[in-house]
Amino acid sequence: MQPPPPSKRADARRNFDALVEAAREVFAESGVDAPVREIAARAGVGLATFYRHFPERSDLVTAVFRHEVDACAGTAEVLAAEHPPLEALVRWLHRFTGFVSAKRGLHAALHSGNPAFEPLPAYFQQRFEPALAGLLAAAAEAGEVRADVAPMHILHAVSRLCTGVDPAADRRMVDLLIDGLRFGAGSRP
Repeated sequence: MQPPPPSKRADARRNFDALVEAAREVFAESGVDAPVREIAARAGVGLATFYRHFPERSDLVTAVFRHEVDACAGTAEVLAAEHPPLEALVRWLHRFTGFVSAKRGLHAALHSGNPAFEPLPAYFQQRFEPALAGLLAAAAEAGEVRADVAPMHILHAVSRLCTGVDPAADRRMVDLLIDGLRFGAGSRP
């Protein structure tokens, strides 16, 4: 069997991307149990196309989660190129705060015991740890934050500080965490 022509692959990719984006929006509004019809309609595709890409709801939840992780992790490199080290770190931690707050609705699904979700914590670590490590190292090298903090400790701290109920309060809590990172800056561990 020959692979589909490039135009069909491009259409399939557009449909996949549209479904992931539509699901992201619908999940934010209605939760991960929102009707499939609503997601397909928002994406502008039929149910057959939906199920061709996502035979199980867990496939869709996983795709949305990975997409959001990749988008958030990818901003670290951009911020590092555009801003001084401390500002890049602060901006990324605030971006990560938004990610954590927005993903509270996925928490129940991700911790449901469904084996389809078992690889996601490792994916989270694989993408976020190096993104934050680079930002932390640059800020520590510049003498702006302490150098004795592991990226995963910060990621876990932000995840625990953010309630998702009050974004302004979440941001204030992360700002306090950042103040703690600055305490002892310039000193070696």
